[in-house]
Amino acid sequence: MLGNYFPILLFILIGLAVGLLCLAAGWLLAPNKPDAEKLSAYECGFGAFEDARMKFDVRYYLIAILFILFDLEIAFLFPWAVAFKEIGLFGFVAMLVFLGLLVVGFIYEWAKGALEWD
Repeated sequence: MLGNYFPILLFILIGLAVGLLCLAAGWLLAPNKPDAEKLSAYECGFGAFEDARMKFDVRYYLIAILFILFDLEIAFLFPWAVAFKEIGLFGFVAMLVFLGLLVVGFIYEWAKGALEWD
């Protein structure tokens, strides 16, 4: 019975070995010559002025969730549009219910002021 799982174990071990080999090769072969320019702030031009673990405003997360929500909506709308003729009236009504729920959620978020960035 355990012999059936041997290929899976072998696949995992080979994957780990390749990953560790690549990490070790990069650590051994890559040049490491840090200087002040390489260690300076990258894009903004000034160093960090607060802790990197500071708390974000909850509205940031609400906007992110809203973005994911509409991104998933599009992911469901494309296959629905492609198969529109085959699914008929039931598929149309099901998508209207789905879109209605999303609109209700959007209106709730808008009414709560989550989209206001003051």
